[in-house]
Amino acid sequence: MNLIIFGASGGTGKLLTHQALQNGYNVTAYVRTPENFTLKHPRLKVAKGDILNAIEVEHAIYGHDAVLSCIGSPANKIGVIRSQGTKNIITAMQKAGIKRFICQTSLGYGDSVKTLDRTPWYFKHLIVPYILKKGFADHALQEKHIKESNLDWVIARPGNLTDGNHTGRYQHGFAADSKNIQVKISRADVADFMLKQIESDTYLRKTPGLSY
Repeated sequence: MNLIIFGASGGTGKLLTHQALQNGYNVTAYVRTPENFTLKHPRLKVAKGDILNAIEVEHAIYGHDAVLSCIGSPANKIGVIRSQGTKNIITAMQKAGIKRFICQTSLGYGDSVKTLDRTPWYFKHLIVPYILKKGFADHALQEKHIKESNLDWVIARPGNLTDGNHTGRYQHGFAADSKNIQVKISRADVADFMLKQIESDTYLRKTPGLSY
């Protein structure tokens, strides 16, 4: 199976690419600066492109069976890379006839806002409303584009991302008001979950949360 990963040079994206190759997939890593992407593998192709350039996205996406996205930007950076980039991906997928789309967003807004009750006071009352506000708004618009598409999508919503190990042991699909979550998960385990959604319909057109 041929996969293309957008945001492959990011923290989660690198791990997602590595795990996909370990699992036997053929992978195209879509990155802005290939010279900074050092992963090498016989089944890995690196495609240079800007996620905000619809023509470049469309050109890269043809010939793949499924699309995964970990696109993002620093929390304090104002922009529409998530929403507009995802809209470009969706349009390109529709033109190419590709249906399966697995996208990473985040817990903490929309119908998952209650998860913030499990976070420290400073995070809920200072970081979210002042530092993450614009990023969360872009995530919300990103999800709107996905939900309005005719794709076979899964939106993975992780808690706070860590650089911990790939354990394969984490919670998913819990209620937003669950009192048994830590609202954090390693990037490696997010990658693990996303790969499992390629051939599973358990969360088809759903927005499962991910956390320890």
